[in-house]
Amino acid sequence: MPNVPITMPQLGESMAEATIVAVKVQPGDKVAADQEIIEVETDKAVMGVTTPCAGEIVKIEAEVKGVYAVGAVLGYVEASAADAARLVKKSPTPPKGDIAKEIPGREGPESKDAPARNGSHFQVDEEGLPAVPTGSHFQVDQTGLLPVPAATKGAGYLSPRVRARMTELQLTQADLAGIAGSGNAGRVTIKDLETFLGTIEKSQAENASAIRTGVADAMRRSWTRPLATVGLSVCLDPVLEDRKKREAKPGPALYVLRALALALAESPATAARLIGGRAIRSESIDVGVAVEAQDGIMVPVIREADKTSLGDLTSRYAELVDLARRRRLTADMTSGGIASVSNFGTFGLDWGTPIPLPDQTLLLGLGAGRKTPFWDEKTGAFVPRTEAQMTLSFDHRSLDGGGAGRLLQRVVELLGSPEKL
Repeated sequence: MPNVPITMPQLGESMAEATIVAVKVQPGDKVAADQEIIEVETDKAVMGVTTPCAGEIVKIEAEVKGVYAVGAVLGYVEASAADAARLVKKSPTPPKGDIAKEIPGREGPESKDAPARNGSHFQVDEEGLPAVPTGSHFQVDQTGLLPVPAATKGAGYLSPRVRARMTELQLTQADLAGIAGSGNAGRVTIKDLETFLGTIEKSQAENASAIRTGVADAMRRSWTRPLATVGLSVCLDPVLEDRKKREAKPGPALYVLRALALALAESPATAARLIGGRAIRSESIDVGVAVEAQDGIMVPVIREADKTSLGDLTSRYAELVDLARRRRLTADMTSGGIASVSNFGTFGLDWGTPIPLPDQTLLLGLGAGRKTPFWDEKTGAFVPRTEAQMTLSFDHRSLDGGGAGRLLQRVVELLGSPEKL
């Protein structure tokens, strides 16, 4: 029966190679299609390599701690003729004649200048980095003769030695963004890291506060997701007029929070969190509100905001803001929200792209209110009105631009009748 190669897959857009962590099968083992048989570690995570089809493991060429590039053959599985025919790839025909002669090493597969392609893994230098590529770890170029790198990682790749030093110092990869690597393809070497640390030691510095480091960690985790932002202008005149009639005098941000909560109650799937292959919906419309505290931002959560009147929201909001600014919020008061509101307009800003918290899908931002000319079709003239820009930042895995746009339009529509909020 034919043998089908098990190759290193492209497990991420920036991935060029991965290190073998564990091999879960041995020659002779029966395997199913898409069964995880090898664990590999990239610079971001530990992931699994699966079988291309069902069959019996014939050979495993991958070695634990070996570094293998995308496309490298890690082993072979004996498959049925049908599976082998389905998975076989046709090799391109080598160039012939003058074209082949013009390119050194491409006259034919037997050319003494053609690099060998029988190696099983990279040699590594003292940094643990791939140093001398040997064939099977490389994709083949269009001639089918010369191995070419599967991809380039550049400075994004960190060797195990560098990562160990970072762990020791509690550094993240974002902390190294300012280092110009001197290694192969711009990689950061241990010497680069130590030089950078020496420079930092000579600089004026102080320990960051707990809230600052907490915000930094949350934003770093949030940024691992594909985030997008859409925006829309909203007329605040109805809100400002309604506010004058209310005793509690809620701010525009609370009107927006209430409108967002009602819009989410109508379409709860909009704020669902995508975890693996499942969309997780919350049983309650709990909405957070960003509050500027000393040296950072805190986001207390208002529970069941869709079932809480605007007057009750105002009093609850005042309590939470006071606790936030005194740093007396408990973990329960800041966890479990599905979305948040950020009133960056209080800083005189018109527009922004706020970043949702790691455990939330949405963040609605409200800009400053400005008097602007608006064309009134009824009177055929420009009239002044107070407008603000609203932005909705969202996890693009869970929500698309159309859904985000409809949600934002619904919020604007609800703000047009604030007496109903």
